[in-house]
Amino acid sequence: MISSSFLTHFELALAKEFGHAFRILRHSAVSGGCINQAHKLETTAGNYFVKFNSRARYPGMFEAEAKGLSLLHNTGALKVPEVILFGEHEAFSYIILEYIEAGKRKSEYWEHAGLQLANLHKNSADYFGLDHDNYIGSLPQSNNKHKDWITFFLEERILAIGEELVKPYLEKLEKHFYKEFPSEAPALIHGDLWSGNMMCADDGLACFYDPAVYYGHREMDLAMTRLFGGFPDEFYQAYNAELPLMSGFKDRMDFYQLYPLLVHARLFGASYEDQVLSILNSYR
Repeated sequence: MISSSFLTHFELALAKEFGHAFRILRHSAVSGGCINQAHKLETTAGNYFVKFNSRARYPGMFEAEAKGLSLLHNTGALKVPEVILFGEHEAFSYIILEYIEAGKRKSEYWEHAGLQLANLHKNSADYFGLDHDNYIGSLPQSNNKHKDWITFFLEERILAIGEELVKPYLEKLEKHFYKEFPSEAPALIHGDLWSGNMMCADDGLACFYDPAVYYGHREMDLAMTRLFGGFPDEFYQAYNAELPLMSGFKDRMDFYQLYPLLVHARLFGASYEDQVLSILNSYR
């Protein structure tokens, strides 16, 4: 439930952002997320999506999300909600986004989504990481910059979140990483890409949200799409037609999946921990 104080604050914040008066006509809770409170705001100047949470519990979370969405938006490759503003009020921080109306999927939905992702991955940097830390789900994500992918992946992803589980396997894992990971330039990636972080917009095509962006190995995004049910073949075919993967991706896919599985083990417990151990034991 949004307090009247919060609604007044939103009206004033939107008025300041756009330079004219705003009035919220209606607001309604939006389901689907498991971390934040989310609402649709129907205003005299259109509809907006707002989500908020404790600013003490998740410091800087919505500022980081705003930066990530803006980074994706500015590439022109990936359809994401436009960031309107972010801020704080009372004990909460919040972000207000463009409200994306849901639509009916066009026949080319998955093909177009694969093409969008391939075009995103053409954006590069001279380092792996990002100029700020962010979150993956509700967990802080470290993005310290590194010149090589394996050091970044080990230090900022695997060990940063799962050192206790991974440490006994570290020496052999590292050998496999150097043997298996193809050398590629850093690519801008979504970072938390699964079916729950995309939707069909009113144009019938995919819109992506809730990113955990950084410059990483592009195969991270592809590997995560294979978890939790996977995407249809059309998605991967379109991606590969635009930006082919190097051979052997399926053989090294579980290396990349260690990170999202470690995240889920931290958040949801034993069953995901078992999946992590299954991968680790296969490379002892």
